[in-house]
Amino acid sequence: MNKEILVKLLEASLLLLSIAFIGCSEREKIEDISQLKGKEFAIPTGTVADKLVLSKFPEAKFKYFNSVLDACIAVKSGKADAAAYDEPILKNIAAKNPGLKVLKDMITIDKYGFAVNPENAELKKAADSLINDLKSTGKYDEMLKRWLPESGSPEAMPAITLSGENGILKFGTSAVTEPFSFIDGTQEIVGLDIEIARLLAQKLGKELKVINMDFGAMIPALISNKVDMIGACITITEERAQKVLFTEPYYIGGIAALVRE
Repeated sequence: MNKEILVKLLEASLLLLSIAFIGCSEREKIEDISQLKGKEFAIPTGTVADKLVLSKFPEAKFKYFNSVLDACIAVKSGKADAAAYDEPILKNIAAKNPGLKVLKDMITIDKYGFAVNPENAELKKAADSLINDLKSTGKYDEMLKRWLPESGSPEAMPAITLSGENGILKFGTSAVTEPFSFIDGTQEIVGLDIEIARLLAQKLGKELKVINMDFGAMIPALISNKVDMIGACITITEERAQKVLFTEPYYIGGIAALVRE
């Protein structure tokens, strides 16, 4: 290649890089959710996070990424002003990636719950009783501290002995919602939802069988009785409640915004 052409190509590349760097460095430091008006959001492809953002910020702009982690990395590198997704999942990512934080006020507020087949009211009753007991005794708060630490990764899944004398509780989940349901370093499915499911199985005197599947397959699997109960950071909505029976909410979250510190 001609030396003069090569030099010009290198100069052009450096110019583009400098422009990109300047553009990233000039992004406003976000301290309050009100500053997100008209800003650029990083969104995981295939989610409804963009529609929920538009419900609060109709002038928002979007960039799409393959995963929520990729969206958060884009924010850290200055390619977007904020990432929008489920609050506990963003908190989990921020805890493991210094330089990122989740804004206190949320874009939307949602309630998360487990779901059972509408014909299985007794299982819902048992799950509601367990959730209430965990909260009233303070054990639930201890669980949240383990699964959602302020910094670092979640702690190991605690050992929960199951008798299995009364059969099997089949629990459907989508193990891509850390810290609610995910695959740890030992290739086991763990998380807040899994721990609660194991405690429920213990309460019922059953063994727990965790069945991993795509998120969109969980409700059909429940309706067709392939599983007894589902959970994976599932938002309670009126549309879903027409098909399944939700437990009492066990976590108040919603769509939050992750920004650079």
